Amino acid sequence: MGAHSTDDDTVAPSLNATEQYVDKEKAGAEQPELSKIVSRGGNPPENEIVYPTGPKVILIILGLMLAVFLVALDQTIIATAIPKITDRFKSIADIGWYGSAYFLTSTALQPTFGRIYKIFSIKGTFLTAIGLFELGSLVCAIAPNSTALIVGRAIAGLGVGGIFSGGIVILAYVLPLQKRPLAFASIASMWGIASIVGPLLGGAFTDHVSWRWCFYINLPLGAISVAVVLLVLKIPREANPEGLSVMARVRQLDLIGASILIPAVVALLLALQWGGTKYAWNNAKIIGLFVCFGGLIIIFIVTQWKLGEAATLPPRILKQRTVLASLLFACFFGAAFFVDVYYLPIYFQSVKGSSATKSGIQVLPILLSCVLSSIISGGVITAVGIYTPFLIGGMLLFAIGAGLITTFEVDTNSARWIGYQVLAGFGVGVGFQVPILAVQTVLHIDDIPVGTAIITFFQSLGGALFISVGQNIFSNGLKKGLETYIPELPSAVFLFSGATEIESILARLGLPERIGDVRQAYMVGLKDTYRLDVALVCFAFVAACGLEWKNIKAEKQKKEAEAKEKGIELEPALAVA
Repeated sequence: MGAHSTDDDTVAPSLNATEQYVDKEKAGAEQPELSKIVSRGGNPPENEIVYPTGPKVILIILGLMLAVFLVALDQTIIATAIPKITDRFKSIADIGWYGSAYFLTSTALQPTFGRIYKIFSIKGTFLTAIGLFELGSLVCAIAPNSTALIVGRAIAGLGVGGIFSGGIVILAYVLPLQKRPLAFASIASMWGIASIVGPLLGGAFTDHVSWRWCFYINLPLGAISVAVVLLVLKIPREANPEGLSVMARVRQLDLIGASILIPAVVALLLALQWGGTKYAWNNAKIIGLFVCFGGLIIIFIVTQWKLGEAATLPPRILKQRTVLASLLFACFFGAAFFVDVYYLPIYFQSVKGSSATKSGIQVLPILLSCVLSSIISGGVITAVGIYTPFLIGGMLLFAIGAGLITTFEVDTNSARWIGYQVLAGFGVGVGFQVPILAVQTVLHIDDIPVGTAIITFFQSLGGALFISVGQNIFSNGLKKGLETYIPELPSAVFLFSGATEIESILARLGLPERIGDVRQAYMVGLKDTYRLDVALVCFAFVAACGLEWKNIKAEKQKKEAEAKEKGIELEPALAVA
């Protein structure tokens, strides 16, 4: 793009446009101070953006909701299909990788996407991310083996790294801060709705068509989202205010930081995935991976500190109290949520003997309550303006529900497993939207792309790491349970088979009467995994207590007062075309 090219190739404010906002009589000596309030990086002042209204804003929000629904559906539809996939590829040991490969690439790229959204076209970057996700979905749909499926999940993860954070960044240019909570709730509710539709659809595809349709379904949905964003979205931002070449802007992406962070995350993930299962914890390979991770992270921290504002994770932003508390919360909350998503269906299919479709129905309590909670909390936060107490209360409910889920047994009745899921779900619904809302409240609009990417990065990092940890705990617990309840059989018979093949394996061995013992063994592994979930929620609760108690309505008034105090003449910014 040439100088002053815009984010959407339509009329947008130039750098000179920001000069309108400076009172002519005070422009001289006060200009450095005023730069804290007037636009930076091609953005008009946040409180003077003229946002789209009417059908246009509705279409944009619907397009963003569909994009997030696409990602959420992909993450939840596979849960009920995983047992059948393990049957097809004889790959129960790969369960963790189906999620971890996906989270690994999405996690490692999210901080870089934050920089990309800040430096390049927001609209173009968002569409590119959807394209990568679609490509990964196609690879998964035609995968001939478990390895190919894992590769496809990794490619899809590349796109996911930019879809969710991009949607939140776009929202900052579509709605003013005080109106965003309800929009956040609507977008966050897509996770809940997809979590309802996903397991049911995944179960139906798996039982009646093929698990491959769990991935084919992404292709038409993605096409609709692309069409809406391409035709309707306009961003009132200077995309390249300095007139830099493409390569010059690429060099601003902190490629050094990304090249250090990606192998660091890979090393940690491999150590957690292999430790205690493929290799002993004191094995030289596991120790080497941890040492590699530690060394790379130290180098990464040093480079980020030296790069300052050009860093992938700018220290100035990370030192802000609410940002720090939000990223810690996002990490533990994301981990807890995805451990539930992956291991509740295994309880119903392996222990309760349910079909994929039925298990999708059986996890509806946690998902429906999640959607309801998200919408209610979003509406209430929009009305009252404060958000921190809702997050703290939500984590209390999540912790209680998660704790009760650890009491599941082979014969747990429906009243209990429904009620416990409902409690947990009401807590989960609040957790998706508040951290991002909090970060957008305390940061300048120029910092929102990076701040949003930081939160989504740590949420995905938590999911990637602790799905692997959960897999490790589950496998070790299952092995321990098998050695306790059915010691005459080698544990590998079940560890390297499908999660729904218990009855057929016992029938082949002439031991159908031992079904109860094997299910008890599964409960040992699942209970250990659910205890991990409780610990993660407790850490998320502590992090939630660290958020500042801000009021989004008061923040808007504060910005207007500051502008008036500094003598800024607040003329209308250019409208969104």
